[in-house]
Amino acid sequence: MQDNIKISEFSRETLDLVNRIINRYPKGREKSALLPLLHIAQSENNGWLSPEMMDYVASLLKIESIEVYEVASFYSMFNLKPVGNCVIEVCQTGPCWLRGAENILAHFEAKLGIKPGETTQDGKFTLKTVECLAACGNGPVIQVGKEYHENLTTNKADELLEKWKRENKISHTNPYL
Repeated sequence: MQDNIKISEFSRETLDLVNRIINRYPKGREKSALLPLLHIAQSENNGWLSPEMMDYVASLLKIESIEVYEVASFYSMFNLKPVGNCVIEVCQTGPCWLRGAENILAHFEAKLGIKPGETTQDGKFTLKTVECLAACGNGPVIQVGKEYHENLTTNKADELLEKWKRENKISHTNPYL
C-alpha cells in the first residue's frame, strides 16, 4: 500500500477518499487518479479549479502542475474560473443542433441575461456550451451536475429554471461522496 497523503487542504474525510482512489492504481501509476481527483477538487472549491487547487492536486499525485493544467483545460467538465451554483451545459454538437439546441441556448441566454461562459450577477447560474453529451437521439440535451435533461423544449427549460431557482440548485457537489 502506498503512503498516506499528509496534506491538510482537504478535510480528513476527503483525504481518506483521495487515498482510496490513488491506491486503486499500481505504484508508479498514481497519475491515473487525476480525473477523479480533479472532480473532487472542483467540488471542494465551489465548482471550479483555481491554479492553487490544481497545484494542490499535482502535489497529491506527485506530478508537475502543468500535467494537471493540461488535463483540466482539455475537458469541458472542468471550470477554470468561478461559476454559479447551477451550471447549465448545453450540448452544441450536430445532432442536438439539428433538433433545436440553438433555440434552447438562445432561450437560456434571454431568460438569464447571459451568454455562454458567463454567470448571472446574482451568482446563481452559469451557462456553458459543451461537446457531445452522448444522448444524440434525445436532443436537445443539457446537463446540470449529474442530471441530464433530454428532448428539451423552451417550456421544459422554463420549468427547470423555476425549479432550480426555488431549490437554489447547486450542481457542483462531490460526485464521490
